[in-house]
Order: sequence, then C-alpha cells, then structure tokens
Amino acid sequence: MTLQDSVVSLTYPPTLSAWLLACAGLGLLLRARKLAAAVAGAAIAWSLLWSVPKMSDWLREPLENRYPVVADAALPEADAIVVLGGGNYGWLHRPGIRLDQLESSRIAAGTRAWLSGRAPIVILSGGGKPGDTEARTMAAAIVKLGVPASALLLEEHSRSTADNAHYTAALAERRRIRSVLLVTSSLHMPRAMLQFRNAGIDAIAVPVPEKADRSRWRDRWLPSRSALWRSGRAFKEYIALSAAHLRN
Repeated sequence: MTLQDSVVSLTYPPTLSAWLLACAGLGLLLRARKLAAAVAGAAIAWSLLWSVPKMSDWLREPLENRYPVVADAALPEADAIVVLGGGNYGWLHRPGIRLDQLESSRIAAGTRAWLSGRAPIVILSGGGKPGDTEARTMAAAIVKLGVPASALLLEEHSRSTADNAHYTAALAERRRIRSVLLVTSSLHMPRAMLQFRNAGIDAIAVPVPEKADRSRWRDRWLPSRSALWRSGRAFKEYIALSAAHLRN
C-alpha cells in the first residue's frame, strides 16, 4: 500500500478511530492510562460525530454547493457531454427503469443532457480490466436509457480523476472537441473541474446531487452507516482536492 493509499484509507472515520484505539491500547501497555482514555474517547467520538446525518451533510455542503445544479433546459450547448465513472449501476438490470427514477445517477444526467440536444456526442470515461471497463458498463446503461451507441465515445484507460481529464483531453484533441458538459456528482465536481481545466478543456459543470431523505428527525440526527460513508467520501474529496491544488 502506498502512502497516498494509507492517507486515503484514514479518511473513512472508523479507520482512523481504529488506529486511535490501537494507540490507546499501546498507551495502556505503557501505563499512560489517562492519555489512553483520552485517545480512546476521541476515537469513539470521531466516528460517532460523523455518523450523524446532519453533521455529514454539513461536511459535504461546501463542496456540493460550489457548482449549483442547472436545469437541463438551461444548459448551454457544447461539443460533447463527458460522464465520469464512479456512479451506481445497480439499476442496470432492473426492468422498466425510467429516467425520473434516477435523480442521483450520473448516467441519467448525461442522458437527459443528450436528449435535450445539448451536445451530439457522449464521452464515457472509466477504466478497468481490458474488455471489462467501467466505460463499457456505462455504455450499456446509457443505451438502455435511450442514447444510441452511435453517439458514444468510450475512454477506457482512466483510474483516477486526473486520468479522466488527461485521456479525455487527448480524445477531445483528436476529435476537435473544444467544449464539454462535464457530468459527475456534486461532491466530486470541484476536483473534476480543476483537473479538466488544468488539462486545457473548456468544461461546463453539470453536477448530480446525491440526495438523502432528511424529512424526519431521526433521518437528521440518528447515527447511521450511510452517513458515516457519506462523511468518509467528503473527507476523501477534501484531501484529494487539496493535493490537486498543491500539484499545480
């Protein structure tokens, strides 16, 4: 595991809590009981805090609100739509699936932009094993929603957001694509826009909100595994975005 992988793993609150608890255990062995108790309490409080949905939402908001959601009819025209991998495709084999049921899907957002006539081409960016890339899964999904295969270009080499930008820029240069509608989650959009603009692409943000039901009190304040996962993704984005800025 690389240093970067280790840092990223610590963005998930329970992982950091586990390390802190291990340090507390070491403190007990060294008979530093007060310090060990303080570290153990901090470890438990850290994960408990970020498992509260309201706190998770608060953590995510600065990233998610940087690029506001735009109605499909208000999107400008561009040379292509770029949809980044990383979405959920669990619905792919569900019969009778409709666009209006996929409000938080990147593929659905790309489909809506294409059906609205905003660009003639959709670039699907996502790597993986040869012959079994995420871009191919995305292609199957977007065709199911109504975009013809003839309108698709697959970018199958990416393993990171920087790769998405680099390989898409090369593809765009070959195809003389100058402007793109960039589709990814609202949380991921600040980093994606930074990387794509650094690659020389005129990108227009099409953020996809990852909505969560907060209508009931318990949905806002009762700790949950989902909120913990959402917090972990936010911490990962903050660290990755900071690293991208430092590399500029």
